[in-house]
Amino acid sequence: MKYEKLAKDIISNVGGKENVNSLTHCITRLRFKLNDESKANTEILKNMDGVVTVVQSGGQYQVVIGNHVPEVYEDVAAIGGFQAASAEASDEKVGLFNKFIDMISGVFTPTLGVLSATGMIKGFAALFLSLGVLTNTSGTYQILNAIGDCLFYFFPIFLGYTSAKKFNTHIFIGMAIGATLVYPTFSSITASGKPLYTLFSGTVIESPVYLTFLGIPVILMSYASSVIPIILSTYVGGKIEGFFKKIIPSVVRTFLVPFCTLLVIVPLALIFIGPVATWAGQLLGAGTLFIYNLSPVIAGVLLGGFWQVFVIFGLHWGFVPIAINNMTVFGYDTILAGVFGASFAQTGVVLAILLRTKNIKLKSLSVPAVISGIFGVTEPAIYGITLPRKKPFILSCIAGGVGGGIIGIMGTKGYIMGGLGIFGIPSYISPEGMDRGFMGAVIGISVSFVLGFLLMYFGGFKDDEVKQDNKEPRSGDPLIKQETVSSPLKGEVIALSDVKDEAFSTGALGKGIAIEPAEGKVYSPVDGVLTSLFASGHAIGITSEHGVDILIHVGKDTVKLKGKHFTPKVKQGDTVKKGDLLMEFDMEAIRAAGYILTTPVIVSNSGNYLDVIETGKKNIGYKEDLLTVMI
Repeated sequence: MKYEKLAKDIISNVGGKENVNSLTHCITRLRFKLNDESKANTEILKNMDGVVTVVQSGGQYQVVIGNHVPEVYEDVAAIGGFQAASAEASDEKVGLFNKFIDMISGVFTPTLGVLSATGMIKGFAALFLSLGVLTNTSGTYQILNAIGDCLFYFFPIFLGYTSAKKFNTHIFIGMAIGATLVYPTFSSITASGKPLYTLFSGTVIESPVYLTFLGIPVILMSYASSVIPIILSTYVGGKIEGFFKKIIPSVVRTFLVPFCTLLVIVPLALIFIGPVATWAGQLLGAGTLFIYNLSPVIAGVLLGGFWQVFVIFGLHWGFVPIAINNMTVFGYDTILAGVFGASFAQTGVVLAILLRTKNIKLKSLSVPAVISGIFGVTEPAIYGITLPRKKPFILSCIAGGVGGGIIGIMGTKGYIMGGLGIFGIPSYISPEGMDRGFMGAVIGISVSFVLGFLLMYFGGFKDDEVKQDNKEPRSGDPLIKQETVSSPLKGEVIALSDVKDEAFSTGALGKGIAIEPAEGKVYSPVDGVLTSLFASGHAIGITSEHGVDILIHVGKDTVKLKGKHFTPKVKQGDTVKKGDLLMEFDMEAIRAAGYILTTPVIVSNSGNYLDVIETGKKNIGYKEDLLTVMI
């Protein structure tokens, strides 16, 4: 596991496995639902290497990781067994609004990656069509358009899956409900144009009836791309499934429960839930559009200016179903269009900080934050740079508000749930081509970016606002501080890139070097604290007095020995001095068991330092200089 230590530390500090009710992730965050948030060590997590910050919002305990959150999630889920575990109800009292946000994020989060990907493909297909590169009759365009449409058109099936997981219902029951709602035959029946009769004639909900079920009229709606009907139907279906589980004997429960559940919920969804939910969605869409049209400029300023605040507290999830519903009802959305410039404003501010600051550590944080921001992922910028310094965050909100106002003036609409950042630009191309609204999107994000940059570069930045880590050297102080890590083993020195373990050889776990041991002893390479000692004894983590984290990993896959042939001489939490004996291991027995003993010695938080310089020696003894960490 690439992030095994981080995953274990996160699980430990959220209160342990038993405190985790459920776990999901989005683009940058691990989203825990904890049984008791007071048991979590929030401050420890905030200051942990590999964690950007912690946000408690919407009934969720959100651990912000960054762009590599999917890999961390896999390790956390595997170690905690959360993927296989069923969520149990928490005793914690959660408000109705928090429950709504938690439900929406749980249903939509798993779809975001593919939803953005297919939206990007459809957006680029529209771009190629507008530029004349493709025609709408060409096979290339039709295939690209099919890929772009596939998820959104069949959205009820995908949301049937995610809703079922969220509501603890059988996932294939949820998918079956969704598949029925978009069943092609129903569309062909309504296309015939020959209704049996009409219900609610002369009202706003006048509805032709094309078929009946047991004599009950069925109002056929178009559920392609819809959101509300499938979520409500799956929720009710879960309750029906629970009822049948209680009364059907276990010996026939496997097939009779889905049989009975589908026979009840599907007609109920088509006859009642679907039409009512569709009408509710139409009213919701009309209501939001009415409010927006009162003043598109003010709406754009408010949405663009406060969007990043909504993101911090997880409140942005409340806008997602509204936007998708608008696209279903009207074919476009104005809500998310207004916030398109916010990420560019944040990126412009961070770019200005990158160019102005003399703080080496801040520069190193700003580079990846700018790159992520260009592609629409701003959490590293918000939590790592602008929010802790307050003024840069406020300036980014101002720039985002101005961009949102311009987008409102230009009447920009989003036609696709496409990608983030620059990949989101094609989402604003109208079916008729690049119109005034598209130009408004381009102008809005450009102004947001440039204004954010200018406000920060010329008016908002002072180095004394930034917490300086590189103080001016006093007379006699070295210009660059360093810490020397001595060798914990005796043996042949091997380049880390030659280690037969990709996690170490690629430097993913940190910079360092490896040793082929000549003796089965490990000594402390620094003065510090033993921060981790694996139960298997094969790996030791030490934090030096200056904060350098050192990992000594004896052998490859030796964790499988489960501690056999390893004899620790210290325990986790002990304070150690350079040269203290930490562990002994039986080299012959380990090799006889089929394991290699090449031992990486790495600085696991090497990203915090200017460089880690390896020794040039081919062979090394105990306590000789092995690594030099440039602080």
